[in-house]
Amino acid sequence: MKKKLLTIAGTLVLGALLLGLSLPTIVHGLGLHPTYKGETYDLNGLRALVITTSHSVLNAPGETEGDPTGVMASEFTHPYYGFLDAGMEVDMASIRGGPIPVDPQTLNFVIRTAEDERFLQDPTLQAKVKNSLRIDDVDFTQYDAIFLSGGWGAAYDLGYSDVLGQKVSEAYYAETPILGSVCHGALGFIRAKNRDGELLIAGRKMTGVSDKQVRELGIEITPQHPETELRKAGAVYESATAFRDLFATHVVIDDEQRFVTGQNQNSGQETAHEMMRLIAQRSQP
Repeated sequence: MKKKLLTIAGTLVLGALLLGLSLPTIVHGLGLHPTYKGETYDLNGLRALVITTSHSVLNAPGETEGDPTGVMASEFTHPYYGFLDAGMEVDMASIRGGPIPVDPQTLNFVIRTAEDERFLQDPTLQAKVKNSLRIDDVDFTQYDAIFLSGGWGAAYDLGYSDVLGQKVSEAYYAETPILGSVCHGALGFIRAKNRDGELLIAGRKMTGVSDKQVRELGIEITPQHPETELRKAGAVYESATAFRDLFATHVVIDDEQRFVTGQNQNSGQETAHEMMRLIAQRSQP
């Protein structure tokens, strides 16, 4: 009997181990971080700017303690390497500059992507993340692509930054930069204004992480939720859904083709490539 119990226990342990090792494949198959299979571009010599949060604690408003958070790894690694592999020069910036907090949970082996792995082995990008530019000191008009990354941390600072709103407006009126975001990164657009003092994104088709996904993940303590805030700002909000929105993805281009927004963590690669497609089209005769 003892031998039989040991055999059963061993089988259960082995089964649990195999299940654990197969989890990345399972969640990928369900739709998490889909593989990009579209067109790639040669944008050698052009410039991209990836912007992230500086907020590192998942806390309720008024509190200072909580679980560590920040930018979701894939939401900056996917666009960064997409732009870099297209030949672009890529800078990293954040609201306060200096070290960018990367949400440690998003580097868990279950959801870690090939680009995340590349970041962990890339001293150049690691140095940029440790010494990010402060947005106040960056001239947005000198870039061809400006990408706002998300993650829970972005809910605390991107949508509250008057500097970011002003810089987005300047980039828009410079006409050259294509402006993009993924997930909570869209909050960085809500304070931008046009020359008449009205909200720049009012009437534009846009997306960001859905209120449904926020509820499903049980993280509603953050002060801003993209779907809610985009609707408040007058944007025409779009999203896709799934049995859990964590496995959905959607990318939206506004009618003027200046803003490209991705719904959630699954949308970063496609968003970056759609931005590059629009940039490439400009150079065609």
